[in-house]
Amino acid sequence: MASQEEKLRKIIDLGFEISQIKDIDLLLEKILREARGFTNCDAGSIYVREGNKLIFRYAQNDTMQRQLPPGKKLPYSTFSIPISNSSIAGYVASNGSILNIADVYEVNSNFPFSFNRSYDDLTGYRTCSMLTIPLQNFRGDVIGILQLINALDSQGDAFPFAHDDEEIILYFANNAANAIERAKMTREIILRMNKMAELRDPKETGPHVNRVAAYSVALYEAWAFKHELPQPEIDRNRDVLRMSAMLHDVGKVAISDNILKKPGRFTPEEFQVMKLHTLYGANLFSDIYSDFDESAAIVAISHHERWDGNGYPGHIDPLTQKALPGYEKEDGLARGKRGEEIPFFGRVVALADVYDALSCRRCYKEAWDESEVFENILSEAGKQFDPELVEVFSECIDTFRQIEKLYPDHSE
Repeated sequence: MASQEEKLRKIIDLGFEISQIKDIDLLLEKILREARGFTNCDAGSIYVREGNKLIFRYAQNDTMQRQLPPGKKLPYSTFSIPISNSSIAGYVASNGSILNIADVYEVNSNFPFSFNRSYDDLTGYRTCSMLTIPLQNFRGDVIGILQLINALDSQGDAFPFAHDDEEIILYFANNAANAIERAKMTREIILRMNKMAELRDPKETGPHVNRVAAYSVALYEAWAFKHELPQPEIDRNRDVLRMSAMLHDVGKVAISDNILKKPGRFTPEEFQVMKLHTLYGANLFSDIYSDFDESAAIVAISHHERWDGNGYPGHIDPLTQKALPGYEKEDGLARGKRGEEIPFFGRVVALADVYDALSCRRCYKEAWDESEVFENILSEAGKQFDPELVEVFSECIDTFRQIEKLYPDHSE
C-alpha cells in the first residue's frame, strides 16, 4: 500500500499533467479519471459552477461502462442544480468544505440534504460511499465540484473513502480548479474568435463549433481505439484536435459580406472567392509556435477537401494562393487533394462539419431527419469522406446524439 509521501508525489505529478491540457472538456475528463484512479473508486462526476448553479458536466462509472461494447462511452445527460443546501453537491459548493459520506442512503439527519436516488432506481446501480470535494481556485472561490463514488476494497466491494486521503485529494482539487480556470479562458478566447466570424456569418455559432469539435474528438477516439494507439498519444491529439476543430471556419472573417451573407446560390465567381476562407484561416496560424498552431492551420485549409479529389482548395500555397508546382489543372487552378493526401485531422473535421450542417436548421434550409443524414454520410464513403472514418462514424451515432443535446442551438 502506498505511503502518504508516495501519494503526495503522485498528486504533484498529476497536477503537472493536468496543467498541460488546454481544452476544458478533455481536462474535466482527465481530472475525474485521475481522481478516481487515485482513490480507487468505481464512479464519479464533475459539476462546473455558472452563477448560482452547478452544471453537471461529466460522469464516469466503471460498473455501467462494463455493460457497454468495447470503445463505447457511457451516455449521460447534462442538467443543473442550485447552489444550496438541498443537495450534496450544492451543500459542498455553498460551504466550500470536503464531505465524506460512508453511505449516502443513510445520511445523518443533522444534514439539510438527502441523496437523490433517481439514477440508482433507473439503472439498478447502488451508490454507497461518496467523497465530494470543492474545486477552489487560488482566490478561494468554488468554481466546481468533484464527486467520487464508491471506493473499492481489494475484493471490488464498495467501502468508505479513507479520511487520510482527504487532505491530499483536496490539494489535487485545488490544482485542478486552477487548470480549469485556465482552460475556460482558452475556450473563451477561441469562442470569441469564432464570434467575430459569427458576426459576419450567422451559421458560425458557438454551439455549431462546439458540436463540430466534439464530433471530431469522438470520431478520433473511436478511430484511435480501433488502431490501439497509446493513451498518452490519444490524449495529446484530442486536446489539439478539439481546439483546432472549433476554428475550422475562422477564415470567413476575411470574406466580403456581399458573398458571405448572400441568401441565394453563389455564382461560380463568388464561390471561388468563398473558397478562400480556407486559405485565410490557414494564414492566421502560419507562424507555428505550438502543435495547436500547426493543427489549426491544417484543419482550416483541408476540411473542404474530398476523398475523391473533388474538394478545395487543393495543393496550393496559402500565402500566394497559387497551385504548387506539379499540381496545376488545365485551368491553372490547384488539383484537389485526394485520399490520404488530405491530412487526417482535415478528414475528421470534414465529416463532423457536414454531419452538423445537415442535422441543424439553417436560414436557408430545414434540418434533415437523422436517418437521412446517416444515409447521406454512408453513401459518401469513398467519395466525399474517408471510408474508414465513415465506418467509425456508424459506430459513434449514440455519442453524436448526446453531443447534440449538450450543445443545443441558442434558439432551442
